[in-house]
Amino acid sequence: MGLADQQCVPCRGGVLPLPRERIKALLGELGSGWALNAAGHLLRSYEFRDFAGAIEFANRVGAIAEQQGHHPDLHVGWGRCGVEIWTHKIDGLTDSDFYLAAKADRAFTEPR
Repeated sequence: MGLADQQCVPCRGGVLPLPRERIKALLGELGSGWALNAAGHLLRSYEFRDFAGAIEFANRVGAIAEQQGHHPDLHVGWGRCGVEIWTHKIDGLTDSDFYLAAKADRAFTEPR
């Protein structure tokens, strides 16, 4: 079972962020393009032919986020949509962040 097949688990706080070694291992399981930004959040930018494609993708990721109860920051512009993921309650990364990232990758590659 891959990362995209896992269900996000809502964080209620009181857990530690993933250790660096686990983050590194999980990053290796994600598709190319994912990286950690300066704040330690997962970040990937997807490219599209136009604004309509970018906003359609943002809406698809938004629907997945609602279903999973785990909400990324989406940065939409002409021809691009950035997805920034972290667990707000602990200001760090959990396994669920990687599950959501893989689900975004799946939404990008699935036929519309």
